[in-house]
Amino acid sequence: MNAVKIQENNRIEFKSKLNDKLEREVVAFLNYHEGGVIYIGVDDSGNAVGVPDIDDTQLRISNRIRDNIQPATLGLYDVVVEQWQGTDVIKIIISSGSEKPYYLRSKGMSESGCFLRTGSGIQPMPEDMIKELFSKRTRNSLSKIVSPRNDLTFEQLKIYYEERNLKLNSQFKQSLELLTNEGNLNYVAYLLADENATSIKVAKYAGTNKIELIENEEYGYCSLIKAAKSVLNKFEIENITKTKITSKERMDRKLVDSVALREAVINAIVHNDYSSEVPPLFER
Repeated sequence: MNAVKIQENNRIEFKSKLNDKLEREVVAFLNYHEGGVIYIGVDDSGNAVGVPDIDDTQLRISNRIRDNIQPATLGLYDVVVEQWQGTDVIKIIISSGSEKPYYLRSKGMSESGCFLRTGSGIQPMPEDMIKELFSKRTRNSLSKIVSPRNDLTFEQLKIYYEERNLKLNSQFKQSLELLTNEGNLNYVAYLLADENATSIKVAKYAGTNKIELIENEEYGYCSLIKAAKSVLNKFEIENITKTKITSKERMDRKLVDSVALREAVINAIVHNDYSSEVPPLFER
């Protein structure tokens, strides 16, 4: 293994001992397009220092990767013992994952939970990249799930297009990717259909905690587009204008910037993981 001097690079990481940064390194390689390898028991200069109680350490590594990283990493890594300069070290082989972004379970899908491999180091994944990767992952996974119903209609979707001077032709199910590879209606079609079992929940509380619920609305069981418009209308009503009059001028101001509010609501709806059958929830 050491006939040719190996150095840390974009695909190889050395760690002299197991520490609390392991999961971050693994996440970065899972999110990297080529995967990578982590050696435990090798210092930064590439010298073998060994691993105490190697069998127990090997087991702990496997358990930590399995339990502390999401989505599921089964089949994406292997933990083996390898000889390095005549010393037993641990080699963790990590494949590039197909369900990016991968993240630390304790931190969630955030900049503090998602990481990228950059050169021989790692860095937090930017929020825009997290959203983009998750959107692709959700869309890809939902497109492969067969709709629980085959008798779907799409009148509300057609109305949405007509309002924008567009028309759905007879091939819209193919062009909008509403079919699985086998030609069945998929879960995206189910969400956009006139009737489904998905609803968006909006809760309103009297104070800053969740003790006194004063309003609990549901918008759904219809096309996700129609449900989203209903939620946006609800928030527009709630986003009242406050007025302040001074000696010089009258200042009108919304509670929340309308554009930012609209974007936040749409992002929450679009990027929700519907494959878990947990609908979006908005609380105020």
